[in-house]
Amino acid sequence: MKEEQKMEWTRLLSTKRQRQNRYKSQKYGDADLRSEFEKDYHRIIGSASFRRLQDKTQVFPLDKSDFIRTRLTHSMEVSSLAKSLGQNIGESILVHKKDSSFTVQMKEDICNILQCAGLIHDIGNPPFGHYGEAAIREWFERNLPLLTYHGTPLEELLEPQMREDFYHFEGNAQALRLVSKLHFLVDENGMNLTYALLNTIIKYPVASTKIHPESGDIREKKMGYYYADRELFEDIVSETGAGNHRHPLTFILEAADDIAYKTADIEDAFVKRFLTYHSLRDELRKLQNREKKYADPEEKDQNWFCPADKLVELYDRAKKNGVDDPGDYAVKNWIVKAQGFLIGCATSGFTSHYEEIMEGTYKKDLFAGTLAEGLVKLLGEIASKCVFKTETIYRMEVKEAVMLDNLLDRFVGAAIKYDDPTQKLNSIEERLISFISNNYKKAYRYHAEEKSEVYRLYLRLLLVTDYICGMTDSYAKRLYQELNAIMA
Repeated sequence: MKEEQKMEWTRLLSTKRQRQNRYKSQKYGDADLRSEFEKDYHRIIGSASFRRLQDKTQVFPLDKSDFIRTRLTHSMEVSSLAKSLGQNIGESILVHKKDSSFTVQMKEDICNILQCAGLIHDIGNPPFGHYGEAAIREWFERNLPLLTYHGTPLEELLEPQMREDFYHFEGNAQALRLVSKLHFLVDENGMNLTYALLNTIIKYPVASTKIHPESGDIREKKMGYYYADRELFEDIVSETGAGNHRHPLTFILEAADDIAYKTADIEDAFVKRFLTYHSLRDELRKLQNREKKYADPEEKDQNWFCPADKLVELYDRAKKNGVDDPGDYAVKNWIVKAQGFLIGCATSGFTSHYEEIMEGTYKKDLFAGTLAEGLVKLLGEIASKCVFKTETIYRMEVKEAVMLDNLLDRFVGAAIKYDDPTQKLNSIEERLISFISNNYKKAYRYHAEEKSEVYRLYLRLLLVTDYICGMTDSYAKRLYQELNAIMA
């Protein structure tokens, strides 16, 4: 990228919205002293979609414990960590004079944006966690080739990106769609959030036809927006100057998400007894023994953190102080220490690659090449081995897949015929369509107006995924039971 094409904070922190404020009070004028990003925060926490996160799975579906995290508590943790990272990174940019155009006000703005982004980064995820996403993708992979519209296979009718949107269904893309279109409260612009915030939550600024997970470029791992939202995407990235590159704040948001879920998964697994103090200690010891840097005094700095030694130190302290459960004390306090270490490494990762990030040429996450890289990878491996690949979780996921498959079977068939004057819904299909949120149907009608038959069909398929993604775990389970006459 040429020097003149570098991203600039003055544009990256754009306060533009799809709809500018037309209702400014004549009586009170500028009495509202909140920044535009602070206004975003209040729009988010007051929304029904954000509240529904309290009944959506993080790891353990429909868990009865009041300790285990939900999507809501996870999002609040990511929000807090993202804001902390923003403070650290903003201060580092100022202190080390990484960018002469960067100001104290910009630091405050990025903290507010990141706080908001943390709250909504998972807002588009369907019920039952990440497996819910996989179940939706796999349903379309199996069924879309079999579906027809007036005798023609849908695969032949839909444009390539339309098809790929369903084959690569992604909660991140759904988040952009939800906050920008589906909150049809005032008008068609959803929550009408700032472009800086919307750009930050677009983790993968590529279409479903441009995904290349094997490329090594982190932005190409998944899709970031639907075909239906391409014009909005282009408007956002044109306004912020990010283009097809990741917004710099997206790297920070992703790091906060990684810190939150990889440490929280360990803590939740420990509480659920999938993991013990001793098994965690042994895994961390293997990492320490494998990574030479932990034994190299020259590598030590203010962020020094030997993961196994720190866990044992906390355990020994608990025993010495007569703590009833030293393992519990050690693991939970280790999580706090690990988070602090990871924040320091992510800060270093951003500032050391600042130029590349601003040029749009940086292709990795913020932990790559830092002292935390091995630890982040290991925590993911431990969670996968001790939690996600256990019979208990597999049994839950099979049940979830049955429920989502059944709902998709019923609603997709009805949606194909919906709003088609040449086809008549039967009585069951009419009732199924009536269940879908009026806001979602209103959004559909607005965006389908005067569009081609194929595009309207595509939007009707999206109407189903919109509806299902808006469901909580409990609602999805209850609806499945009701539709199948299952007595709970």
